[in-house]
Amino acid sequence: MTLSPPSTETTGPTGPTGTTGSAGSAGPAEATTDVVDLYLKHIGSGRAVMGRVMGGMSEVRSEGAWIHADDGRRFLDFGGYGVFILGHRHPAVVEAVHRQIDTHPLASRVFLEPVAARAAQALAAHTPPGVDYVHFVNSGAEATEAALKLARAHGRSSVITTRRGFHGKTMGALSVTANPTYQTPFQPLLPDVTQVAYDDPADLEQALAARRDRACVIVEPVQGEGGVRIPRPGYLSQVRALCSAYGALLVVDEIQTGMGRLGTWWGVDAEGVRPDVLLAGKGLSGGVVPIAAMAATADAYAPFSRDPYLHTSTFGASPIACAAALATVRAMEEENTVARAATLGTRVLTAVREVCAPYEGGLVREVRGRGLLIGIEFAEEQAVGELLLELIARGVLVNHSLNSTRVLRLTPPAVVEDTALDLFLTTLTEALHSTAGRMAG
Repeated sequence: MTLSPPSTETTGPTGPTGTTGSAGSAGPAEATTDVVDLYLKHIGSGRAVMGRVMGGMSEVRSEGAWIHADDGRRFLDFGGYGVFILGHRHPAVVEAVHRQIDTHPLASRVFLEPVAARAAQALAAHTPPGVDYVHFVNSGAEATEAALKLARAHGRSSVITTRRGFHGKTMGALSVTANPTYQTPFQPLLPDVTQVAYDDPADLEQALAARRDRACVIVEPVQGEGGVRIPRPGYLSQVRALCSAYGALLVVDEIQTGMGRLGTWWGVDAEGVRPDVLLAGKGLSGGVVPIAAMAATADAYAPFSRDPYLHTSTFGASPIACAAALATVRAMEEENTVARAATLGTRVLTAVREVCAPYEGGLVREVRGRGLLIGIEFAEEQAVGELLLELIARGVLVNHSLNSTRVLRLTPPAVVEDTALDLFLTTLTEALHSTAGRMAG
């Protein structure tokens, strides 16, 4: 379908005060044209075209589960690529960031910085036992880079990753992101990277046997960008056992699955697995300031612990970002966010399955998920684009999956209220009906 530019009338519920967003002094049409033109001139024609296809709106304000556009509409955000576990602009996180801006937003890097220390302590209180050392960075891809460098420092220069795994797009992270669409234009990438099948311990063991104590294994508890692929029970425990048996370093990428997204603090918690290195991000930001982290055991972290200049970043562990992370962990503790994500995730998954049931065996192949990470797999790739645009036209945002083009991904915040959930399910029902009719025609 082609998504027509939306009306300037508000088609969904208004914001908390009954008002709608504004793009400033310019009118909505003028403001949208200006932004599209600026994208064309300074950011890229591809992104500008995508923006037009999505309706040409610009997002200008947000709170909770909602994003407001410059045309006055608001959108229920069931997407956000896993970032907004606390929703948009959680008051406690915003307050902490404001306070840090007013006192000391960036550090000299000469003295010790207390906010980073307290944020590390807060995060380590919830990581698997023994995963106590934290290295803060600015993004998930940087966390992957730090882990790969740490592995190199231990002599683990042979990396084993999984097919459809996604770990970022910087050069090292891209080397272990198993998708030729993103890799091919930038080859040669890191050498000695091997891909094995996900959820296949035998394939992993074969790769490990050929590399033994030279290997570093990187894996996700659930493949998010891979299409919400959930391994069989016991898979992560088997990966841990194999890494231990062959002397490999185990890196578990929880950038998307961690921070309560799966209804547990970490995906590894379900099987009591302790990785050597754990990657966190997305939700750690509280949806306010970007921050990610590489956490590790004392043995794994030793090279970085001994030499604080071995791997550094000007803006890594900045006070403003660490204030957001610290406030996020505390808010999750106080609001019991992880348990809420588990309960809400069960409700959402059950309801989405009911909505999709009439189309199973035809348009819809499967609905699967854990916690608040849910995927709808379609029989045809075209259906994902069609449904995504139908939902946007009706005021709901969702995600496609970068490494699985037939899967539409839902990553709602844990703060979704019943009225918003009802609205989402009604909208999904209507959008599926329309998409099925169009695909059949």
